[in-house]
Amino acid sequence: MKDGFGRPAVQRSIAISTLAFICTMAGCRVGPQYVRPATPLAPEFKEPLPANFNDSGWKKSRPADAQLKGDWWTLFNDDGLNALEVEVGPANQTLKQAEANFRTARAAIQFYRASKAPTVAAVPSIGVVRNSVNQPYFNRSLAINGTGDFTLPFDLNYEIDLWGRVRRSIAQATEEAQASAADLESVKLSLHAELAIDYFNLRSADAQRKLLDDTVLAYKNALQLTEDRYDGGAAPLSDVTQARTLLQTAQVQATDVDIQRADYEHAIAVLIGKAPSELSLPKAPVTVNKPALPAIPGMLPSDLLERRPDIAAEERRMAAANEQIGIAKTAFYPTLSLSAVAGFTGTSAINWFTWPSRFFAVGPGLSQTLFDHGRRRATSDIALAQYDSTVAEYRQTTLTAFQQVEDNLNALHRLEVEADQQRQATTAAQESLDLFNTRYEGGVDTYLQVITWQTALLQNERNDIDITRRRLEASVLLVKALGGGWNTTQLPQHP
Repeated sequence: MKDGFGRPAVQRSIAISTLAFICTMAGCRVGPQYVRPATPLAPEFKEPLPANFNDSGWKKSRPADAQLKGDWWTLFNDDGLNALEVEVGPANQTLKQAEANFRTARAAIQFYRASKAPTVAAVPSIGVVRNSVNQPYFNRSLAINGTGDFTLPFDLNYEIDLWGRVRRSIAQATEEAQASAADLESVKLSLHAELAIDYFNLRSADAQRKLLDDTVLAYKNALQLTEDRYDGGAAPLSDVTQARTLLQTAQVQATDVDIQRADYEHAIAVLIGKAPSELSLPKAPVTVNKPALPAIPGMLPSDLLERRPDIAAEERRMAAANEQIGIAKTAFYPTLSLSAVAGFTGTSAINWFTWPSRFFAVGPGLSQTLFDHGRRRATSDIALAQYDSTVAEYRQTTLTAFQQVEDNLNALHRLEVEADQQRQATTAAQESLDLFNTRYEGGVDTYLQVITWQTALLQNERNDIDITRRRLEASVLLVKALGGGWNTTQLPQHP
């Protein structure tokens, strides 16, 4: 009994059975299935919240109804900051580098995906051979005329993915691309946070400069007073020299603040992709004691695993390392490939593409490494060790993330208390200075007491500004520690 092609039915049955076997085996996959390892978690964060925070989302019993957004810096309600932040994306060179790395990783997916299809190549050739008349058993007419060689072969090679090597390679490339995408988000978050911190440092420097300008003016008036008293014989020359020293010290401090401000302005320029000479920011002193601290929406520690891009990147690298274990294990199994060649070959251009000039050959090939002196075992051990390394890195990154949240919650809470204490200390220093000024003008105390409290007041006022700066910086760092407005649903899904 024969089929419609003239082949015996037994041959057809064998061919169908072989094809079914190959298709069944192609669905196999050796190696471990990926399960995300556990990491230490707490039900909630330990450190208390600042008074201006709404605790919705920070307690297990009260889920968050508000979340951080991608443009989280708008929480600070600062138009100057908002205008600078939007310039980071289009111009920052570090961000462009990270984006190029992501495109490289994404292109690797297509590279490995191409292995799911056969490779077809064509190598046409034309040649002429003239045979020697002196060769044995020659054909005189052939020797005189020579022979043509016109060939157009098509080669096909295809590896049948019996054990999942190709599928795991594609999955590994996909997970590496997702890790690269998360790295890109980490770079974005870091750059935006760095810009915000530099901006608030610059505004704090403006506040310091304004304070010192006011102080220099007050010290000039004090110096004039001591000089008048010295000219009138009511004060010694030492009072004049002390007042002049205090004035000059304040002027030196003002110059030093100018240096710091210039550094921050230059750093901001580079972050937005400009040369430092191209950016000049107007002075805008930070508001002391009433900074624009945002009420940051919170989350539970378990939510942090889905909101931090650096954690997501390490988790995706774990998954990729798991795929590498499976790829290493496929080397212990045979490889089945299908090869074919077909085309036309003739002795001249006239008969090159005629039907009798056709040729073809097709057949499967099975290969198995029998001895490699432990190379495959070593490759497998390397893959296992690298996976263990990624697990440790993932857990360490997670613990570091929890630490950063706790650190900045604690900083915001303590700085809130410290700011209130500092306000009281500044008020007390001002009252003491007023008292000793009056006593000095009345001849009761020496000018040393006035200088002492002038110095103390200036230091306390500068501390007010610095605490404000630290509170703003801690707010930015807390937003960064919480992952900004990102979450794992934004990872690219490559079909």
